[in-house]
Amino acid sequence: MDEDKVSSRVLVVEDEEGIQELLRVTLERNGFDVRCEGSVESAEAVLQTWGPQLLVLDWMLPGKNGLVWCRMLRRREETRKLPIILLTARGEEGDRVHGLESGADDYLAKPFSPRELVARVNALLRRSYGGTAAGRVRLGDLQVDLRAHRVYAGEVQVHLGPTEFRLLRLFVTNPERVFSRDMLLDQIWGRQSFVEERTVDVHIRRLRRGLEHHGYAQIIETVRGEGYRCSALGFQREVVDER
Repeated sequence: MDEDKVSSRVLVVEDEEGIQELLRVTLERNGFDVRCEGSVESAEAVLQTWGPQLLVLDWMLPGKNGLVWCRMLRRREETRKLPIILLTARGEEGDRVHGLESGADDYLAKPFSPRELVARVNALLRRSYGGTAAGRVRLGDLQVDLRAHRVYAGEVQVHLGPTEFRLLRLFVTNPERVFSRDMLLDQIWGRQSFVEERTVDVHIRRLRRGLEHHGYAQIIETVRGEGYRCSALGFQREVVDER
């Protein structure tokens, strides 16, 4: 089995149990790591904590519909480039155009062929990640493995909690960009969470402590009155595509 495919995480948001199960089984049999949710509201938490590399999204969902959420995801910095396949019973040309104009990368009409689903998922991953969803960001000797959710300083693993990893991932993939506490609350915890701003400071301190032993605490800078940023000054930064 292809090792890259095993590590490709696909979030399925579909409220019909039969179709949801078909999607899950089809994708898992083809080596993907799959999470399924029945609504946008429940999918938000998974999106923030699990970090999927592709989203299969039903148009018509209870509560907030998929098309509205798709537009919202495209407005967020951290999900602007997330590959999205829109799944719907609407098969007319006008509907397909509407879906694509709303930010979807591809469109699959029900009923669909499992083979076509897998082919479209693979094709979109190739287009989006250059042949694989794997990759690392290097900052000097610090390596952030975006696929395995691991961090290394040279050959030594840096042990971080899941929230600290998500913070670090956001920072190193957006070097020199200043994130306010509100932005970090929105992008790391989600808009529906009831988390206070001081919680951000707590997790920033934990992230710095995790990096301090390896000499990288200084890359997370406090911008007075604004928030935090990752400073890459003095370090060679490289995005590595692992094929």
